[in-house]
Amino acid sequence: MEVKNFEVWDYVVFAALFVISSGIGVFFAIRERKKATSREFLVGGRQMTFGPVALSLTASFMSAVTVLGTPAEVYRFGASFIIFFIAYAFVIICTSELFLPVFYRSGITSTYEYLQLRFNKPVRYAATAIYILQTILYTGVVVYAPALALNQVTGFDLWGSVFATGIVCTFYCTLGGLKAVVWTDAFQMVVMTVGFLTVLIQGSADAGGLHNVLEQSANGSRLNIFDFDVDPLRRHTFWTISVGGTFTWLGIYGVNQSTIQRCISCKTEKHAKLALYFNLLGLWVILACAVFSGLIMYSHFKDCDPWTSGIISAPDQLMPYFVMELFATMPGLPGLFVACAFSGTLSTVAASINALATVTFEDFVKSCFPHLSDKLSTWISKGLCLLFGIICTSMAVAASLLGSVVQAALSIHGMCGGPMLGLFSLGILFPFVNWKGALGGLLTGIILSFWVATGALIYPAPTSKTWPLPLSTDQCVPSNVTESVPPLLSSRPAIAETWYALSYLYYSAVGCLGCMAAGVIISFATGHQKGKDIQPLLIRPVCNLFCFWSKKYKTLCWCGVQHDSGTEQENLENGSTWKQGADSVLRNGLRRESLVHVPGYDPKDKNCDNMALEKITHF
Repeated sequence: MEVKNFEVWDYVVFAALFVISSGIGVFFAIRERKKATSREFLVGGRQMTFGPVALSLTASFMSAVTVLGTPAEVYRFGASFIIFFIAYAFVIICTSELFLPVFYRSGITSTYEYLQLRFNKPVRYAATAIYILQTILYTGVVVYAPALALNQVTGFDLWGSVFATGIVCTFYCTLGGLKAVVWTDAFQMVVMTVGFLTVLIQGSADAGGLHNVLEQSANGSRLNIFDFDVDPLRRHTFWTISVGGTFTWLGIYGVNQSTIQRCISCKTEKHAKLALYFNLLGLWVILACAVFSGLIMYSHFKDCDPWTSGIISAPDQLMPYFVMELFATMPGLPGLFVACAFSGTLSTVAASINALATVTFEDFVKSCFPHLSDKLSTWISKGLCLLFGIICTSMAVAASLLGSVVQAALSIHGMCGGPMLGLFSLGILFPFVNWKGALGGLLTGIILSFWVATGALIYPAPTSKTWPLPLSTDQCVPSNVTESVPPLLSSRPAIAETWYALSYLYYSAVGCLGCMAAGVIISFATGHQKGKDIQPLLIRPVCNLFCFWSKKYKTLCWCGVQHDSGTEQENLENGSTWKQGADSVLRNGLRRESLVHVPGYDPKDKNCDNMALEKITHF
C-alpha cells in the first residue's frame, strides 16, 4: 500500500504534544520531590479535586483503543456501538453508589487490601496475580494500537514504534506519582476531544454536511441501531451491548485498581463521586465523537472500501488512513490526530506499569521482606517498573495477533475483569460467603471465562453472527480489489457453534456470574461466614432498597451483620482510627475485633473527608 508520510508541521505538532505531556510528568516529579512518600506517590496525598480526576478516568480507558478501534467498528458493523451510552450510565451509578463507598471509607490504598480484610491473604494474593495478568495483556494492546497508527500514516517501522513506546513509558513511569499521571491524562483528554472535533468538522464538510452523512449511513444500513434479538451469539445487539457491556465495564470501573486508586485520591467522598459522574459525561462525549467519526468515514469510503480492496491490511488502520486522506492539504492536522492516539497512550501505559510495580511490591515483596530500608525499597520499585515495562512491551507483539483492537481489549477485560467483579461482589453483597467460597468462585469464574474466550480464538464464531455489513469496492482501482469471502469453518466441534460463538461482550458476565454462583454454593457447603464476625463497613446493605418497608426483613437480609448496632455511626462521627486497625489486621492476620471505622465522616453531608485520615495515618 502507498504510505502517506508526515510533513514538517505534522512532526512539529506531534513533537509539541509529546513534549508537553512529558513536561507535565517532569514538572510534578520536581515539584513533589520533597514529598516522595508512598502516600504522595500512590494517592496524591488524598487531596485531589474531582475535575482533573474525572478527565483522567476518561482518558485512562478511552485512549488509542477508542480513537482507532471504535470508528472502525462503526464503519464495519454499524452505529449500534452508541448503545454503550446505557451501559456506561449503569456502570457509573453502580460504581459510585455500591463499590466506591466501601473502598473509600475503609481508607485502603489497594483494592486488594479489602479482600484481606474481608476474607484472608490467599484470596488477596490470587486476585493480585489475576490483576497483574489482566493489566499486562491490556497494556500490550494499548502499546500496539498507536504504533499501528504511526506505521500507517507516517511509514515508521511498526515494531520500532512499539519498542519506542515501551521504552518511553518505562522511563516516564519513574518520574511522577499519581498527580503527574492525573494531570497528564487530563491534558490528553482535552487533546483527544480536539482531535475528534477536527475530524468531525472537516469530515462533515467534505461529505456535504451532517445530513448527507446520516442519509448515506442509513442507505448503507449503518443506522440500524436497536436490534432486540436476544440471541447471545450475535456480536452486537441491544442486549449484548447494554447487558454484556455493563458487566465488562463494571469490571473495569467498579473494582479495577487503576480506577479506584484515582477515586480514593480525592479529598472527600463527594469529590470522588462527582469525579465519576463527570467522567460519565466525558465517556458519552468521546463515544459520540467516535461513533460519528465512524459514520463520516463510511460516507467517505462508501464506494471504495480500503480494507476489502486491499489498500490497508487491517480494519484498525481505517481511521488513520482516513485522516491522512481527509487532511491531505492541511499540514499539522494529521500530526494532531496521531499525537492523540500516541501521547494519550503514554500516560495510560505508564500508569499501568506503575500500578503493576506497586501491587507487586506491596502485596508480594513487602510480605516476604517486611523490614526493607527506604532506599532499597525505592530501588526495588524502580526495578519492578523496568521489568513490567519490558513485559508489557513484549505483550504488544502478541496483541498484533488478537484481531480487532477494541474486541481484543474488551475480551481481555472480560476474561479477567468479570471474575474479579464477581469476587468483590461476593465480598460486598453477600455477608455469608466465606474465604473458601471466594477463592473457589474466583477460580471457577476464571476457568469459565478463559475457556469460552480461548475457544473463540481457536474456533472463530460463525460468519452469520459476526460478518460485517456490506462494503463496496465499485469505484476502486480494479487491480487492487480482492474478494473478501468468509473463512472456511471445517472440522469444528459442536461446542464451537454455541459456547465458543458467544459474543465477546458476554465474557465478563460469564466470569462474574460463574464466580458468584460457585462462591455461594461452596460457602454453604463448607459452612457459611457468620455475619457478626464481619465489620459492617465491609458490606454494602443493598437489601435496604428492596426491604425499606420492613425492618424485620432488612435485618434478616443482613445475615447477622450489625448494621443497626449504632457502633458504626458513632465511630464514623467520632473519627475513630479505622486505618490503624486495618493496618493491624493486615500485619497480624484478621483480628476483626480491632477494626473500627473510617475517620472524617460528616453525617450531615453523608461524606468522608480524607484530611482526618491523613492526620492519623502514616505509611
